[in-house]
Amino acid sequence: MSQVIPGRFTAQIDEPFVVFLIGMRVNKLLAVQKWLPPAQAMGTMLRELYSHPEKGFLGGQSYMFWRGTLMVQYWRSFEDLEHFARHPSDPHLAAWKRFNQSVGADGSVGIFHETYMVEPGKYEAVYGNMPVFGLAAATKHVPAVGRRETARRRLGGENEPAVQSPVNPTV
Repeated sequence: MSQVIPGRFTAQIDEPFVVFLIGMRVNKLLAVQKWLPPAQAMGTMLRELYSHPEKGFLGGQSYMFWRGTLMVQYWRSFEDLEHFARHPSDPHLAAWKRFNQSVGADGSVGIFHETYMVEPGKYEAVYGNMPVFGLAAATKHVPAVGRRETARRRLGGENEPAVQSPVNPTV
């Protein structure tokens, strides 16, 4: 289990970035031969991405829910994400082709993704008494103090905390 870091922290990234949600839903539980290959392909893709940070993948977290999986990914740019998805030497393109050939539109397995392009200063995050997590794990984990103390301040505005923030023991 990851170490809990007492106090309030936020994420810091000063360049544009992409949030990419990708997942799969098992619609026909007994169609294991349909949903197991795409599930295994995600592991292959993630090993490739974590082994090659130059491809633009910053990091992410995976979640399981009844009948499916979801991964929240952070990317340096949409161009990097698209290049990985379409480049013949990267594992995604082959997996995409296999999925379309074996599952297609038969309804046995659902897949989805959502892409959000985020400009610098147009994001906000806070983590209280958490392990390094989310965007902060993919970028920089910094104390939520001063200009980073409130959501409005993290977004470039001005205000005072509605509730006094606890003192970070590590600051």
